[in-house]
Amino acid sequence: MYRYDEFDAAFVNQRVAQFRSQVERRVSGELTEDEFKPLRLMNGLYLQLHAYMLRVAIPYGSLDSRQLHRLADVATKYDRGYAHFTTRQNVQYNWPSLSDTPDILQDLAEVDMHAIQTSGNCIRNVTTDHFAGAAHDEVADPRVYAEIIRQWSSLHPEFSFLPRKFKIAINGAKQDRAAIRVHDIGLQLVQLTDGGVGFDVYVGGGQGRTPMIAKLVAEGVAEQDILSYLEAVLRVYNLYGRRDNKYKARIKILVHETGLEQLKADIEAEYAHVKSTFLDIPKEEIERIDAYFAMPKLRDASAGVAKLAETRARDAGFSQWVSQNTHGHKVSDHVSVTVSLKPVGGVPGDATAEQMHLVADLASQYGYDEVRVSHAQNLVLPHVAKEDLYAIYQALVTVDLAEANVGLVTDIIACPGLDYCALANARSIPVAQDISERLGAIERQKQIGDLKLNISGCINACGHHHVGHIGILGVDRKGEELYQITLGGSSDENTSIGAILGRGFPAAELTDAIEAVIDTYIGLRLSDDERFIDAYRRVGPKPFKEALYPSDQKAA
Repeated sequence: MYRYDEFDAAFVNQRVAQFRSQVERRVSGELTEDEFKPLRLMNGLYLQLHAYMLRVAIPYGSLDSRQLHRLADVATKYDRGYAHFTTRQNVQYNWPSLSDTPDILQDLAEVDMHAIQTSGNCIRNVTTDHFAGAAHDEVADPRVYAEIIRQWSSLHPEFSFLPRKFKIAINGAKQDRAAIRVHDIGLQLVQLTDGGVGFDVYVGGGQGRTPMIAKLVAEGVAEQDILSYLEAVLRVYNLYGRRDNKYKARIKILVHETGLEQLKADIEAEYAHVKSTFLDIPKEEIERIDAYFAMPKLRDASAGVAKLAETRARDAGFSQWVSQNTHGHKVSDHVSVTVSLKPVGGVPGDATAEQMHLVADLASQYGYDEVRVSHAQNLVLPHVAKEDLYAIYQALVTVDLAEANVGLVTDIIACPGLDYCALANARSIPVAQDISERLGAIERQKQIGDLKLNISGCINACGHHHVGHIGILGVDRKGEELYQITLGGSSDENTSIGAILGRGFPAAELTDAIEAVIDTYIGLRLSDDERFIDAYRRVGPKPFKEALYPSDQKAA
């Protein structure tokens, strides 16, 4: 992992001291809320429905056990004993008091963590594949470039006040696990013909009230040129992006209104200028950063592989967990383990302090001291010897973290919704819990198979409902919470935006409607192996509409 140097540590500590003074002036009344608001947002502090919410940055979702222990300690000491992991691979605390926030940030600074650029119209946390550096299908490790971009973008003077927030994602594998096509900029690592590494650059993706899929604007940008190219894209956006209407201020709107060819010409013109400056990344610097992310020296665990098969044969629950929650590793006697934060009936993405401490201990004992946060709101141990899987599983069982549901219908992505968020129109959490409980039997989940179900409490789409195979959007209709269902979304290399199926359902009818959609799928799929998304793309929305709105079909 990357380690902060003395400059980084000094800067973070200075920011804590600065924010402490700002909080003191707010508490004393010297600053009004209007004056304080931009200052707190620069430090990740939001004011939500019931309390402040502090969002802490986890660069590209990577933690060590020391940091995860500290996040657990903060939950215990300053919050209500839990934290919420987000789709931006960050973590949020929902109940801190304002006066405690400087102390929280000081505690976090001691382990090289902060909340800088987790809010505001700047370049936010760069996200990547949660299996980066371990995945068997990887072209190159995206964390190296995410770190380079983090250093370039942190407090970048030209890009600290963009028209709107700006999100960059990098994927290093052939399978897109970073949802790059629904980001402002998505970078796909590719192998160049000269043997080097480069990037295909996608621009203008995003969700929210106007969901769009990013357009390919450049292919094979060499690694040493990527900062110059990003600088060019950001300059064009900063110059031409709309500031008169925040709902039309994201770069996706600029792409749409300008047109792809003109935008590419604008970027190329700016790129030609930027290339004459000094933004090329020296090969030595790439190698220096790359060294931080070198694969840990894995022990030879080949002798334990046969024992794993024996254990699976005698413990069906463990075998199901191995099948569902592990991912192929570059080294054959190791795997990556996903720790599901979606126990059946639980709150998606939440982890208690006890659970965080346990995962940190497992990372220290079995996982080469690495933990990742996935954009699907789970935790990942990227390097685990197969012979250690049973010990990890047994430990996870003790804290209700052994749910074998990764990629299944109860692995739900959900925003905090109206239980916490000041922007939400409807509740997300109880809806997710109800669906999870209805469909949570393992036999039922296995029958349904691979299915992504995402829930957002408002059109801002923090729960990524647009790219769920089944998406649920909470809306307000004259004071009543209703839920629209979308079908056909996906965030992988075949990204698609889900289509609204029809009128919304009240919460009391929603789970029945979701189950009707699923039963319709099971009834029409060609085989047990045909995934929901593939079946939907084959047949379209008609049979699902007929199942949910039979009276409409009859009237027609």
